[in-house]
Amino acid sequence: MSSPLAIGAVSAVLRNLLDNGMIEAGPAVGGTVNVSAVAPDTIDLTGAEELPRLNLFLYQVTPNPVWRNRALPSRSASSGERLTNAPLALDLHYLLTAYARVDCQAEILLGYGMHLLHERPVLDRAAVQRALNPNPLDIAMLPPAFQALAAADLADQAELIKITPSVMGPEEMSRLWAAIQSHYRPSAAYVVSVVLIEAIKPAVSPLPVLSRGIVDPVTKRDRGVVVNPDMLPPLPTLFAATPQLKQAGVRLGEPVVLTGIRLSGSNHRVRLAHPLFPVALELVPDAPNTDGTELTLTLPNDAAAQASLAPGQWSLTLRFLPAGEVNERETNAIALIIAPAPVITADASLSLPAATVLRKTAPLRVTATLFSRPQVQPRQRASLVLGTTEAAANPRAAATDPLVFDLPSTLPAGAYPVRLRVDGVDSLLLDLSGDAPAFDASQSLSVPT
Repeated sequence: MSSPLAIGAVSAVLRNLLDNGMIEAGPAVGGTVNVSAVAPDTIDLTGAEELPRLNLFLYQVTPNPVWRNRALPSRSASSGERLTNAPLALDLHYLLTAYARVDCQAEILLGYGMHLLHERPVLDRAAVQRALNPNPLDIAMLPPAFQALAAADLADQAELIKITPSVMGPEEMSRLWAAIQSHYRPSAAYVVSVVLIEAIKPAVSPLPVLSRGIVDPVTKRDRGVVVNPDMLPPLPTLFAATPQLKQAGVRLGEPVVLTGIRLSGSNHRVRLAHPLFPVALELVPDAPNTDGTELTLTLPNDAAAQASLAPGQWSLTLRFLPAGEVNERETNAIALIIAPAPVITADASLSLPAATVLRKTAPLRVTATLFSRPQVQPRQRASLVLGTTEAAANPRAAATDPLVFDLPSTLPAGAYPVRLRVDGVDSLLLDLSGDAPAFDASQSLSVPT
């Protein structure tokens, strides 16, 4: 692959190609011709001794549509180690312009320049090497910018440089020259593809595969490729985590059904991960059914779970030893929604007091104070909804502190359905055990007069 100097190296190679062609053309182009690769607005032909000029201008750089589908530079999610050095693939858009002060000379120069590029649609590696390392000349004699281009490694990239004429309509050409802020001259557009720029930073390259599947301890031969006669995933896969009664979330102490495929085995452990907890929590589920498609996990409801879990969305994976294998596997991750449960009546097992709602006069407000199962972390966003009135929780220093909400003093007295919302996850207000959904009578708070 090439280095970041490759863009400048392509311009230098094309300029060298045109320059050599103008020298060989000699008298046919009217004498000495200056070949350059600068912006058109920097060219001045007002001088009496100014030579005719053929200029190559890089006016646009675009991603290559084929190579851009390759992987981007990636890093390990765990260690941050660089894994790949994916190339930056670019197409270079050039404008070939002829300048002259004599009748028809600009047209002659443009014709010769276009013919030279037509005859060399592909720049082979030898031509690129000769242009950037002009032996037997001492490269130290050249300008510093050109000396640096010798290290571009353009000749070593996987793709050859291809030159293709590009159609540019009058409107597009007019906008381009207006942006350049220069007078229009006879021009032709070209696309040069593809330049591959790749970093040379250390990466990770996997070792060759020695075996596929289980290795027989006697013959030392691998099991080979295993074919499953179905359209299901070939590896243990989880599909969904469904709370009881198909509620929106699961509360502490409640079961959740995990459904998937190829879950048969032993030593099953459920791993729960959350951004606010650096270490994943492991829980032991019930044994899967005989088909290996379903198993049940019951969330604990004790003091340890109160502190080690939090309301919100968790990432759930299942780790176990599949039947007939010697190495454990871990499934894909699915979402588990743990719903907050506002402690409305006192919970003696967790030593949590009942919720209180007070109407205060200095200043005028209604203040609700309550705890949640599990605890709400200080970094989580919590709000309380009484009926249709919502209030955000006051800042707290620790997860063990109660949640305090200041509601408007205009809130009328009476009993209100209560919802505790944490990071967008609501407590369970609906009772889905009957024939039709209804509000859970236990999920209400009374506002005093």
